[in-house]
Amino acid sequence: MKKVTGFKSMDKAAKKRIEALVNLPDSEIDTSDIPEWTKDDFALAVPFHSLYKPRKEQITARIDADVLAWLKSFGRGYQTLMNELLRKEMIESQGKSSKGPLSTKS
Repeated sequence: MKKVTGFKSMDKAAKKRIEALVNLPDSEIDTSDIPEWTKDDFALAVPFHSLYKPRKEQITARIDADVLAWLKSFGRGYQTLMNELLRKEMIESQGKSSKGPLSTKS
C-alpha cells in the first residue's frame, strides 16, 4: 500500500471513533438530513469520471516550428489544444496495441 504523507497519525480517541462508525449497523445511521434522490435528480447527475481533472506538469519540450505555428494559429489556448490532441492520441493508441503511438521516424 502506498504510504500517505503530510498527515498526523490518528490518536487513540480518533481510532476508537472510526472503529465505532465502522461497526455501526446501517439501520442505526441517521439519514433524515439527506433528501431522497428523485428521477429529476438522477437526470441532472454528472458522471464522476467527467469531473476528473488530471494534475498538470510544467515541462520544456521542443516541437517543430511549423507545428507550433499551426497550434498558435488557433489563438489563445494553443497549449490546451496541444494537450487535448495528445490526450486524444494517447486514448486512441491505448485501444490499438501495447506498442504505443506510431512514430514518424523509421
